[in-house]
Amino acid sequence: MEPAHTDPEIFSHIRVVMGMIVSLSLARLLSGIALFVQHPGKTRVYWIHLGWVMFMFVFLVHFWWWEFHLHSLAVIDVSVYLFVVLYCCVFFFLCVMLFPTTLDDYSDYEHYFMSRRAWFFGALAVAFDVDLVDTALKGKTYFASSGLEYPARNAVYILLCIAAAGTPNRRFHAVFVVAAVAYQLVWMYRAFDL
Repeated sequence: MEPAHTDPEIFSHIRVVMGMIVSLSLARLLSGIALFVQHPGKTRVYWIHLGWVMFMFVFLVHFWWWEFHLHSLAVIDVSVYLFVVLYCCVFFFLCVMLFPTTLDDYSDYEHYFMSRRAWFFGALAVAFDVDLVDTALKGKTYFASSGLEYPARNAVYILLCIAAAGTPNRRFHAVFVVAAVAYQLVWMYRAFDL
């Protein structure tokens, strides 16, 4: 018996749904940044918070690019569809965590970010964990093509996120965000251009 194959229109449909959620995530980041321009001086900017905004922007762009590899799945069923949509929802949650609807209960973004860090870094750890599953869905050959660096990278990110969720140490957070943004940019560049 011949294995079932996915109709190409199903993949297109999934990309549209993913695109909507990723677009909402990017819009949340860009709208949040625009607030600093629209209302300068209203809320003090916190550079570590902005570093995670940049990280999420790069992570989202990278995610959207690599989800193209879903087209190679022989069968895309409702479980794959639901998984990918929920994965996109984790990104949206992270972006909403970076730019809440209001800061009324907080003095500034530093106060907000540090008080909500367990939620943000917990969700970010989940995103890296789910990323491993997402890559495995695309097949053993695809997963292996990333080499050992990929699972090691995710494991280190998960451990650092757990540490970041638990510590208010500003120096740790500063080093983590600078290293995370730099590594993510290098990772994305190598993935796209090599």
